[in-house]
Amino acid sequence: MTDLFADIIIDISHEKLDKVFQYRIPEKLRDLLEPGMCVTVPFGTGNRQIKGYVVRITEECSYDPAKLKSIIEIAPKGVSVEEKMISLAGWIKRNYGSTMIQALKTVLPAKQSVKKLEHRTICRVMSREDTVTVLGESIRKKQAAKERLLRTLLETETIPYEWVTGKLGVTPQTIQRLVTDGVIRVEQSTSFRDPVHLHRQEEKRLTSSPEQQRIVEEILQDFDKGMPGTYLIHGVTGSGKTHVYMEIIEQVIARGRQAILLIPEIALTYQTLLRFYLRFGNRVSVINSTLSPGERYDQCQRAKNGDIDIIIGPRSALFTPFPNLGVIIMDEEHESSYKSEGNPKYHARETAMEAARLHGAALVLGSATPSMEAYYRVKKGEIKLFQLHQRLTGGQLPTVSVVDLRQELREGNRSIFSRRLQELLADRLKKGEQSILFINRRGYAGFISCRSCGHVMKCPHCDVSLSEHKNGMLMCHYCGYMERKPGLCPECGSGYISGFKAGTQQIEEKLKEMFPGVRTLRMDADTTRNKDSYEKILSSFMAHEADVLIGTQMIVKGHDFPLVTLVGVLAADLSLSVSDYRAGERTFQLLTQAVGRAGRGTLPGEAVIQTYQPDHYAVTFAAAQDYEGFFEEELLYREMGGYPPVRHLMAVQVYAKSEEKGDQYVRTLASRAKEWLSGKDKRIDSDARAVILGPSPAVISKINDIFRFVFYVKCEKYDTLVFCKDYLEELIQTFSEQAVMVQFDFDPMNTM
Repeated sequence: MTDLFADIIIDISHEKLDKVFQYRIPEKLRDLLEPGMCVTVPFGTGNRQIKGYVVRITEECSYDPAKLKSIIEIAPKGVSVEEKMISLAGWIKRNYGSTMIQALKTVLPAKQSVKKLEHRTICRVMSREDTVTVLGESIRKKQAAKERLLRTLLETETIPYEWVTGKLGVTPQTIQRLVTDGVIRVEQSTSFRDPVHLHRQEEKRLTSSPEQQRIVEEILQDFDKGMPGTYLIHGVTGSGKTHVYMEIIEQVIARGRQAILLIPEIALTYQTLLRFYLRFGNRVSVINSTLSPGERYDQCQRAKNGDIDIIIGPRSALFTPFPNLGVIIMDEEHESSYKSEGNPKYHARETAMEAARLHGAALVLGSATPSMEAYYRVKKGEIKLFQLHQRLTGGQLPTVSVVDLRQELREGNRSIFSRRLQELLADRLKKGEQSILFINRRGYAGFISCRSCGHVMKCPHCDVSLSEHKNGMLMCHYCGYMERKPGLCPECGSGYISGFKAGTQQIEEKLKEMFPGVRTLRMDADTTRNKDSYEKILSSFMAHEADVLIGTQMIVKGHDFPLVTLVGVLAADLSLSVSDYRAGERTFQLLTQAVGRAGRGTLPGEAVIQTYQPDHYAVTFAAAQDYEGFFEEELLYREMGGYPPVRHLMAVQVYAKSEEKGDQYVRTLASRAKEWLSGKDKRIDSDARAVILGPSPAVISKINDIFRFVFYVKCEKYDTLVFCKDYLEELIQTFSEQAVMVQFDFDPMNTM
């Protein structure tokens, strides 16, 4: 009988053990072992038992067979990985840089199985009419938690106990009182955990528009021909993208396949999920960061067993182990949350393309403001574009006013609020309508501008803003250029040159000074620290318990408030001038989203964009809701600067406990990378022009006593950057320095 051997990745996340170890397969496991299985093996001189993952089974022995150890057993609590998942993990390792075990842990559904737990469901016992009576009494007594639960039970007769105590913030004591009063009952059962088990209700089916129908038909035609592709649905807010997703998913399920719907974490609202449950019932589930390990494990097991057909969740949902995946849908594909900030720093969009290829599945991207990367691929013919031009949800796009804050200053107004915004706020308060004030604070730390003329201090080499440091110096965090902070504006000579100081709390205070008695809600990092505070603030605003909602970018994404007829964008320049080549794109997306919050009901809306750069293309095109115009203008900037998507960018990030060692280490790596790139490695295309920027300290140069440094490698060819990463990884293996860590970030979403 021919001997069999297994190539195994050991479950140790350490760069020096990032390699395959070969073991003999004992006779008792020959017919049981498959690639992807978790096994127990003896490891090291002491033969301690440790877990590993089988990546290949072969008859070829790479070492002396007499010296090979044997696999002990298939790990009893291990979770098998599909062979496609191992391939995907290998792709992630190669394209983003990490250890293989880190990549495997990224795609693994769970480390070990978890015992089934008792499942509890809250059911409405009273009739709808009697429940409404109890609800009225709760409102009169100001019993907010009881009110939230009763309102939800009027929408659906059953709701998971965990959802009530978690998302709705209702205490067990309140639930027990309602049980005692005969309003509800709690049903218990033992099964797989279902994080959202809702009662299936009759769904009001909408008729597809001709635009929507054409998209569904063309995607399914390609699918049925065995040629599924990648598609981008570019539709204005309210154009019915979600309806298209549902139609595609329904048809794919009818063909015996499964579907993954990726949405940003911020969009995981009860209402969003409810639409899919009404349509597909218990064949749909959810994976997100609020689930317990047991709940996450159960959803993966339900997917593998064929108990569900649809998973909804953020980027981690991409790795749901469906046996026959047919379509991946990525809503709001431009969102930066789709890029992982931990190692490996993969992007869900690119990874979804590879996952779709491995599964023979279609990939559908959707956005009102597509990423530059996705639209650039459309222009190159790599992605097929569909457009939805009509707004089907009612309401019209708001009227937009762009206010020049330089002119306001010249005319004596030094307030945070322009005169136009003050007038419109007063008008809305008088009418009893609601307003949103959005402070565009993304990347607010550090940049310097002139309030008189709008001039921003920029790097002469990289065309990004310089960041202010405590020593009075301005620095570029791409190339390391430095200059001293000027006392007067070099453009107009004004003394009004400084950083922006206002935050949400200051805005709230000024608003209350201006309009005594105004009811406000504030949503920022300080007010959303507690569990469910995010939902509670939005629920309060939806219930018209406040006149004005003040917040950062979290308030302008995907929310629908019918009574909001005014949106004020304060200091659009804060994201426009941040030291990041994506500043224009992010500003355009944020402004477009912010403007879209006004006038979504029957009442007409208005928006005011306050800026020191009213003529900047990101502002003018956002005010006009003109994506195509913005893309063409932004692409010219990317071409001139050599930034993605025209050229690719790899950030080499160095972390060290010693500032001196970190600085020396990053300079050595940058120098060796430059030598390697000029050495004409055979794998590098002759026309692959590579440029190194830096090294320099990171934007935040020290966190938790760890010093941070970075340099960038630019190149048109992505593969050249991958080869450079491979070379640096091999080089790092030869270094003896242990107190330094290196990470790679391809086409980074944020400067470090």
